[in-house]
Amino acid sequence: MRIAELRGRLRELGAAPQHEQRFLRLWSQGLAQDTGRRKLEGMLPARLLAALPALTAELAGLVKVQSEHHGDDGSARLLLRLNDGQAVESVLLPRHGVCVSSQVGCAVGCVFCMTGRDGLIRHVGSAELVAQVVLARQRRQVRKVVFMGMGEPAHNLDNVLEAIGLLGTYGNLGHKNLVFSTVGDLRVFQRLPQEVVKPALALSLHSTRADLRERLLPRAPRLTPDELVDLAAGYADATGYPIQYQWTLLEGINDTDEEVAGIIRLLKGRYAVMNLIPYNRVPDLPYRRPAPQRALEMARSLHAAGILTTLRESAGQDVEGGCGQLRARALG
Repeated sequence: MRIAELRGRLRELGAAPQHEQRFLRLWSQGLAQDTGRRKLEGMLPARLLAALPALTAELAGLVKVQSEHHGDDGSARLLLRLNDGQAVESVLLPRHGVCVSSQVGCAVGCVFCMTGRDGLIRHVGSAELVAQVVLARQRRQVRKVVFMGMGEPAHNLDNVLEAIGLLGTYGNLGHKNLVFSTVGDLRVFQRLPQEVVKPALALSLHSTRADLRERLLPRAPRLTPDELVDLAAGYADATGYPIQYQWTLLEGINDTDEEVAGIIRLLKGRYAVMNLIPYNRVPDLPYRRPAPQRALEMARSLHAAGILTTLRESAGQDVEGGCGQLRARALG
């Protein structure tokens, strides 16, 4: 379901703009049931109020928790059943965040990632995206939403931007706390600056060498690292947010001195943060994470060159909820 369809349903039930806004605000903030219904009584047309129980039940059925797996760091991986029987995963993150999935599967096929091994199955609708946030809010406080789960948000751009637009207005989330993660697509750099709600941008770089990046991300758009950084810099200028560069550290592949020099060349003087993410184990894949000392050396070298760098351990690794570990697991 798309949010535009939900808006149409509300109008068919007699909702005026103010009624529509009240409902969308309560739903997107996880308050549409129980206390939300009491708040809506006397504020909605009788026909809409009568239809409210069925409508809220339908929205609750967009994504249902099939299983919940809690990590030692306070994270939780949620296996979610969609109403057509497909499955996605989202991750409740420490420090009031949630990572949501924009697709069942993924078409990019990053060689170190589990999600895309079976290709793309379908897009996730904008209402299904918001419903993942609603589920998270019913469990804990949510201040940040990252579109970094299963799928490539740029391939599902209309739905993702529609969800971001709702969450950044009625959903009461700060625009810079909505993070759009992408391998890089011209449409992203064309569309995001035009949106009312402009999310923060996270760009999966992984190498400064065009040939290596093509091998690691075989079906990503053929933009070179230099071209991607130039495009991203334009978005940083337009929004005032730093670009968050994502770099999965693979031992002996992209943890070299040559790559450190390449990062310095590309990012020195840019409004950017480099997130170095040691590889999370995926069964049957041959990659390994560098030794902790090597990862720390890279981070220190980048810091010394004036590039703000974080060495980030993915949340939920012990429950296979880290970056690159999500997939459409079998529903029991």
